[in-house]
Amino acid sequence: MMKRVFILLLALLPVFVYGQSVKYVVLITIDGLRPEFYLDSSWGMVNLRHLMSEGVAAKGVNPVFPSVTYPDHTTIITGVAPARHGIYFNSPFRPRGEGGQSYVYYDSIKVETIFDAMRKAGRTTADIIWPVTVHAPIDFNVPDIAQPGSRDRRGITAEYVYPVGLWNVLQDSVVGRLEAADWNMFDDELVMDENIGRMGAYLIKKHKPGLTAIHFAAADHYQHEYGRDGYAVRAAVAGIDRGIKSVLEAVRRAGIKDSTAIIVTGDHGFEDVYRVLQPNVLLRQNGLLTDVRRDQWRAQFYQQGGSAFLVLKDAGDREALSRVVAVFRGLPDSVRQYFAIIDKERLEKMGAFPGAALAISGLKGTAFGSKQDGRLIDVLPVVKGNHGFFPDHQEIRTGFVASGPGIRQGLVLPEMNIVDICPLIVRLAGIPFGVVDGRLYPEMFTF
Repeated sequence: MMKRVFILLLALLPVFVYGQSVKYVVLITIDGLRPEFYLDSSWGMVNLRHLMSEGVAAKGVNPVFPSVTYPDHTTIITGVAPARHGIYFNSPFRPRGEGGQSYVYYDSIKVETIFDAMRKAGRTTADIIWPVTVHAPIDFNVPDIAQPGSRDRRGITAEYVYPVGLWNVLQDSVVGRLEAADWNMFDDELVMDENIGRMGAYLIKKHKPGLTAIHFAAADHYQHEYGRDGYAVRAAVAGIDRGIKSVLEAVRRAGIKDSTAIIVTGDHGFEDVYRVLQPNVLLRQNGLLTDVRRDQWRAQFYQQGGSAFLVLKDAGDREALSRVVAVFRGLPDSVRQYFAIIDKERLEKMGAFPGAALAISGLKGTAFGSKQDGRLIDVLPVVKGNHGFFPDHQEIRTGFVASGPGIRQGLVLPEMNIVDICPLIVRLAGIPFGVVDGRLYPEMFTF
């Protein structure tokens, strides 16, 4: 009870104690943001580096587990871990391995979000492809949604944009009539991120929302394709930096620079991947899984790129769990070197998927697959990139830069957690909010 009262008081401090709060917050996420993108000048993020010089930054931000896009983005707007907010993975675990839509519907989130709190406070909101926002209480909403199996995102996006007619306005007044390739990421093209930045800038200039959330996606996409240092990755990073400049220009043109806080953060970092380990192959070889699609299994792993979560068909099947542990611990060192076992206690401490009996996290450039038969380890012909790893990996940390009224200039924190972003927004905006897992850093503020 004391913790709840303390956090609520912290949320109200800007309004009732300091008398200072910003009128507008612009929250930008760079999917796959790594701290070196702004700490190392060779990446060319001159605008983000300038923003860093005017405010605060972090050398690294620890994501949630698994370190994937939708759980981390939901933690940013709730301040709590996946076990509380309910977005455990990018897509829900489906026992028979069937395909389907990702977590896109806002009512999947089990707790209050910044969007809810801003609405209750009478403040308007906007977003451009923020995850898990279909049917969200957002005044100007362009949600992140794609049709599974389709290369054309336009139709399904237009279906869920709010208010009705906004999608046409954005095309008529901002980006022109979009072709399929203009709203997707293929062939090393960056036009989708360009359009995201222009749309976000337009909404800021036109409507001045109290909170504008913008999600740039290309850096993630091309790190998956080429690893951490491909040409398209560097091009995507530079393109996003130009998009950030468009947003900053919109804030200035709207006449709200002196009352706007800019927060740029990410969801996870990236690791180069050289091999894919297939844990369900081992379960099948040891009689714990026959065919997931026919519901013939006692245990199966649900892969999340750099990690995989063990689900027991019967959560109380201790014998199956013991057999799984014995199988993985009994592997030869030549295989055992490629993963670490994350037990139930550590999962609970991380606030990870409560339905998992344990998880494994890749080591030495190892990701996980979902195959049930074939080879245990597939060696990749070229280097790829992935995330999802346990957040004790240095490379999986993401970044943070913030600038604006009330934010100290020139401060670089050694480390933060992604749950800490929400309390920062709450304090800057001066809005009431509930219990969070994150913390505030008093040294960030001048008030």
